This record gives sequence, C-alpha cells and structure tokens, in this order.
Amino acid sequence: MPSNTFKHPDPLHARTSTAQGLTVSPSLDLVVEQSDFPIQPGLVDSRVVRLSLLSIGLGFAASAVAWVMLTLISLITNIAFYGHWSLEPRGPADAVHHLGWWVVVIPVIGAIVIGLMARYGSKAIRGHGIPEAMEQILINRSKIPARIMFLKPVSSAISIGTGGPFGAEGPIIATGSALGSFVGQKIRVSVAERKTLLAAGAAAGMSAIFGSPVSAVLLAIELLLFEYRPRSIIPVALAAATAAGMRIVLEGPHAIFAMPVLAAPSLSALAFYTVLGGFMGLAAAAVTRAVYAIEDAFEKLPIHWMWWPAVGAIAVGVAGYFAPDTLGVGYYNITNILSASLAWKAVAFLCAFKFISWSISLGSGTSGGTLAPLFTLGGGLGLLVGQAVNSVAPALGIDVRVAALVGMAALFAGASRALLTSVVFAFETTLQPMGLLPLLGGCAAAYLVSSLVMRNTIMTEKIARRGVHAPAEYSADPLAHLAVGKIANTRVQSFSADESVLTLQQRVKADPAAFLHHEYPVVDSQNKLRGVISLDEVMAHSSTESPIGELLKDKPRFVFDDMTVRLAVNHMIKYGLQALPVLSRSDRYKLVGVLSRSDVFMALQTHSDEELPA
Repeated sequence: MPSNTFKHPDPLHARTSTAQGLTVSPSLDLVVEQSDFPIQPGLVDSRVVRLSLLSIGLGFAASAVAWVMLTLISLITNIAFYGHWSLEPRGPADAVHHLGWWVVVIPVIGAIVIGLMARYGSKAIRGHGIPEAMEQILINRSKIPARIMFLKPVSSAISIGTGGPFGAEGPIIATGSALGSFVGQKIRVSVAERKTLLAAGAAAGMSAIFGSPVSAVLLAIELLLFEYRPRSIIPVALAAATAAGMRIVLEGPHAIFAMPVLAAPSLSALAFYTVLGGFMGLAAAAVTRAVYAIEDAFEKLPIHWMWWPAVGAIAVGVAGYFAPDTLGVGYYNITNILSASLAWKAVAFLCAFKFISWSISLGSGTSGGTLAPLFTLGGGLGLLVGQAVNSVAPALGIDVRVAALVGMAALFAGASRALLTSVVFAFETTLQPMGLLPLLGGCAAAYLVSSLVMRNTIMTEKIARRGVHAPAEYSADPLAHLAVGKIANTRVQSFSADESVLTLQQRVKADPAAFLHHEYPVVDSQNKLRGVISLDEVMAHSSTESPIGELLKDKPRFVFDDMTVRLAVNHMIKYGLQALPVLSRSDRYKLVGVLSRSDVFMALQTHSDEELPA
C-alpha cells in the first residue's frame, strides 16, 4: 500500500479516546475519516449553541403569545359579560349580579364556537394541552401541526373569556410547544433536537405566565423531555429565563401569588404538613378518577362530540350563577386562599363549585387546562384541613397559610407526579423560602401515596387509554457507563489472512461444530485486524488457492476496547450486525475480543439484578 495514503503519522494519536473513531486498515496503520463510524459526542457542541439561540428566540415569542392571549381573554370577557369593547383585565364575577341567569348562556355560546373549531379546524385543541404534547413527543417524533399555534390560543381564549374555569397557563404551554415544534420542522434538526425545541417553547410559555423559570424547566424535564442532558436542558433553561425576564419587563418582579411572610415551621407542624401531603395524594387520585369518569360519561351521550362542550358549559354557567368567582381564570382566588383572607365557609363553597364546574367542563372535551384549577382546589382543601386540625390541636403550631400552600402544590404533585416542579413552582410564585421544607415533605408524601393508589396521572391517563405509555422513571443508561473491554469475549476465534480458502474449507468440513458463528474476524500475523468475513462466503468461494485476506471487500467495522457499550450497540443496530471485533487502542489496534449481542444481554441482566433485594 502506498505511503501517501496515511492521514496521520501516528494512528494511535490520530483519534483520542474521546473521539472514538474507527480505522479502515489497522494492520497498515491507516486512519481514514469515515462518516459511518461511532463517535462519542461531547457534552455540547455547535448544534447546542444553535439550539440555544433558537430557544432564546422562542422565549421572546412565547412571551408575545402569552401577552396576546391574555389580552384576547380580557377582550372576550369584556364583550361577553360587560357588553363593551375593552382590553382592560377584568374577571366575569362582577357581571353576574346584573346578568342573572343569562350567565348560563354565555359559556354555552363560547362552547359551541369551540366545538365548531375542533370539528372543522383541529380536534387537537380539545383537552388539557400537556397530554397532547406528550403524545406527539412519544409517538409522532415531536411533530405538532402548525395550525395548533393559532387554534389552541384562540379557542382557549374563547373558553376562558366566556367563563370557562381554566387558567391561561395550560393553553399557552400547549401553544409554546406547537411553536417550538413548528420551528423544529422548518429547519434541519434531529428528532431529539425537535423535542428540545418543543420543550423549550412549553417552558417559555409557563414562565411567561407565572414568572417561574426554574419550575418551568423542571416541568419540561418531568413531563416532556423524559431526560436530563446538557444538550436539552441548556436550551430549555435559556428559553424559560428569557420569557421570565420579559415578564418582569412587562409586569414587574412581584410574586404572582403574593402572601404574608411565613415563619420557620416547628417539627410538629412539619410532621402535619407531610401527613397533609399524603392526604392530598389521595385527593389527587380521587380528582383524576372523577375527571375521567365524567369524560367516559360524555362518551356515552347520543350526540356528536362537537356538542359536548356546550353541554358541559351549562354546568359552568350554573356554577357561576351561584359562585361567580368560579368563572374565568380566577388567579385572585389562589392569592386569597394562600393569604387566609377568606372564611372557611366561603372557601368550601368556592372549591365545591369550582370542582363541579371545572371537572364537567374539562370532561366534556373543551379547550382548557388543569394547573390553575388544581392549585385552587388544592389550596382550598389544604386550608380547610389546616383550620380543622388547628381547632382541635392548636399545640401543633400549624400555620393555615402554609397548609394552603402545601395543599396547592401537593395536589398538583399527586395528580401529575411532577414532584420537583410542584415544590419549586410554589416557591417561585410566592417567594416564601420558609415554605420550601413543608413543601418538600408534603409533595413527596403526595407523590408516594398517589403512586400507590393510581397507576397513571391526570396527564398520562388520556394517552395511556390510546396505548401510549409515558416514561415514569429517568435513570442513567447502564450501557453508557460500561466499557466494551469489560464485557467483550476475549476467547476470540479468528481466521488468518494468509490461510488459503481451501485449507479453511477443509477445516470447516472436518469439524462443522467448531464453527458456530456467521462472521469471523480476519487477522494478520501480528493478530491485527484486516477485516471481517462471513463463513458462507468462504465456503462458496471457488478460488480455493487464494488467501483469505484477498476475499476481504468491505471496510471492517469494529470498536475499541475503551468505547462505551452503548456506542457499540448503536453501531451494531445501525448496520444490523450480530457482533463487532474489539481492538486495543493502546496496543496498536491488536484484536483483543469480540462483542456479541449475547454479551450485551448479559451486561443488562447483571444491571437488572441490582434491582433485586439481596
């Protein structure tokens, strides 16, 4: 072989162990660049920088979408309930006293419009928003139709503006997801990168509403990304931070749910808050089952699903007539509950009608969300339980405001199983550091109890019924931390490149039981790899005097002993290989073993055994 084919004077240093490339002819010390060899990627690269810049743009875009949607909600509310054109933020509750029973008609009209949009625009606008985004990630390569960017915010604004008992955050999260997915479909990115952009849009949407960038990132991790990698976390965090910064510019740095300063909890009070969290886990399971039982009931109605939201809107209007504060977004309800400024009877009345209104409306398939209603219900229930226990056991030192805070976060933690999101969200939206410890105990207990009594969550039950199962555990890939040399079979059966075809054919015919594999590595006199050849090719070859080395045609595919097993498995899957030769990087590419699928299986079995009690 001519010497001018050398790419590097020293093939051992041509690629370091972090590059992990393949060589074509190690016996001749040739290192040739190829596009099909496994390369261990770094933590980040220029593509991550590109995604980060796009995500910052998504942060600005999500902030604009949030502002437009909130403005549209105010406009529709003023037109529907007050009869005049105005962009002034105003809730529907103040209009109930002069509308009377007409308050029932307004939500029904809005629901009819939503039903028409769902039937003739896109059925995907129905429901919570987050489960639909999860489904697109899991089964549709993170591709959300572009029309959702427009239909979801408009339909949700109509729903909330005509009295729907939902928060704006769920629809904006869904809209941000659609926006990120749209960008990922219009530029050249991988499926994983498109998922990152989708999650970045969702996190930016949540951050733009609540000013809670950290919990928005955690929500993306726990409910959308299903992973924790620098390549995805960095862009998502930048999108959330950008949206939160824009919210400060537009609305100021104040907490969205302001409450009085909290004192450090006593040990007895902390124990109560943890028990309260367990109780909220049971409540979360009950709420989830109630919502889906109502949804199942709507499935049995003898009318087209387009009309279901109108039927559900009747409950919204009736509940709004008796409890006006159940209409619309109602973030002020959460603030009042957390500040303990409402009498317990008023809280109980509000929560009862809010649950009826929200569960029936959501079960009807209208366009709405779950976050704000769950926060209202959880905060109210936590306040009521705290007041009840405080009246019979004042020595525990329970702060009913902390009980409300824990109830708010724990109900969402139990219903969604987004533990860290719930804890950090409650802190970011109240800015009360002394609430963190009770929140952690309460949300962990809610997570535990909910997991014991409920298989799926309020977010995953819908897609689970369609046969789509979302990951519930995020653990490190055992194959990504195991070197090939640790598990490869070192008892290598190979062919000599100088051996004649006839000699090998005679050996195989004499003892066929000794040749059980389909392919074998071919080595030179120094046991360095020359290539890989199939036994069928050897047996079928007619030029029996030719040496085995002359039969080699394809460039050999192999791995180094210091590569990860995950990298090797991906290479085997890519080319449909049963096994890969393993070469020593430190010993000038000497053949030291073979990695087969059975070796990988044994490694996985060893890892699974670690889960068994000893």
